[in-house]
Amino acid sequence: MKTKTLRRDKVNVITLGCSKNIVDSENLITQLRGNDFEVVHDSDQEDANVIIVNTCGFIDVAKEESINTILEYAELKKSGEIDKLYATGCLSQRYREELAVEIPEVDAWFGTLEMPSLLARLNADYKHELVGERLLTTPDHYAYLKIAEGCNRTCSFCAIPLMRGGHVSRPVEELVREAQNLARRGVKELMLIAQELTYYGLDLYKKRELPRLLHALADVEGIEWIRLHYAYPSKFPEEVFDAMAARPEICNYLDMPLQHASDAVLDRMRRQITQAETRQLVQTAREKVPGLTLRTTMLVGFPGETEAEFEELCDFVRDMRFDRLGVFQYSHEEDTRAYDLPDDVPADVKADRANRLMEIQQEISYEKNLAKVGSTFKVLFDRKEGEYFVGRTEGDSPEVDNEVLVRADAKLAPRLGDFAMVKVTEATEFDLYGVVVG
Repeated sequence: MKTKTLRRDKVNVITLGCSKNIVDSENLITQLRGNDFEVVHDSDQEDANVIIVNTCGFIDVAKEESINTILEYAELKKSGEIDKLYATGCLSQRYREELAVEIPEVDAWFGTLEMPSLLARLNADYKHELVGERLLTTPDHYAYLKIAEGCNRTCSFCAIPLMRGGHVSRPVEELVREAQNLARRGVKELMLIAQELTYYGLDLYKKRELPRLLHALADVEGIEWIRLHYAYPSKFPEEVFDAMAARPEICNYLDMPLQHASDAVLDRMRRQITQAETRQLVQTAREKVPGLTLRTTMLVGFPGETEAEFEELCDFVRDMRFDRLGVFQYSHEEDTRAYDLPDDVPADVKADRANRLMEIQQEISYEKNLAKVGSTFKVLFDRKEGEYFVGRTEGDSPEVDNEVLVRADAKLAPRLGDFAMVKVTEATEFDLYGVVVG
């Protein structure tokens, strides 16, 4: 008969989904280690006896990945290879009752704001003194800084408010303290994230205070790059552009999901903006911030999207020549306003439109990259991969954007986690190759 030896639980936290989930997992790991747990993150080792899956429930593909991951660990629990299995995050928040019936091997399901309850289930205390002291799962030189939780927008296709609740800003002073703590530990780059950055401050200060926050963070010693993700275009606070132009610490980079260009589709999406207003915003941004890198995402296959409306989107992308662009295919999400509309664009048409749009962007990206050959850029190096050191310019965010590759056997080699000046010698559609010149 097999007997178990008494030992302290070892926890493996598995993170799925977006960067906001990464921050949530980092805070959870910090709390667990503060309670003397041994904790690993996304570990392939099989020595953890407690698994916590931080799920994503944004679209069908993400939900499928989350469910498959939970099922994988449920099989390990049934075979006795792990003792406890917990789920948290967006999918757990949204579907916990149904999933609890379908996957009984999960010991408990927790929502997006229920970390204290999850800790209590593990006989751990929520330690308020650890707030802002999170451990990082990213490389030591960059970190995500979540400035707000939830969203008050009314986009008809989006289920995030169902999973994350309404918008709640974090105070400027609290965010500055966290940035200072991160800088003392060697973080050089902060990536500001929220469900929607530009709404920041309306709940706390009764006005949009993202520009104020940016100036405060730019004053933090040791932080050299501040990068903005997930900005909503409607009622955009243009003082953000002034802050970018005035402060070298604020990257000339903006991630602003636009979703579409057809006024009819934008209206059905409840995006509160027209194509003409979007064009004016992009023009203003480029005038106020010369050299701005503009990243966006588009959503194809929304209910009722005609071929003509899709072609209008294609023409818009050709005209705007975005530096970075990603494409999602519409996912019909329960309890959203768009769920009442017929999901009438066939799956193969959605896929075809996504491919066609990315082909347009691929050509634009290649032309923009070719224009950089011969120029020199400040590059932050993240990792070594095979024969290359891999880094990013001011115009590139980790995981989603272009990379700069320098041969590892070059005469001048960069240091990981540090900046170097790189002269670009070659370009492909989505990568640059170069040599260190200083």
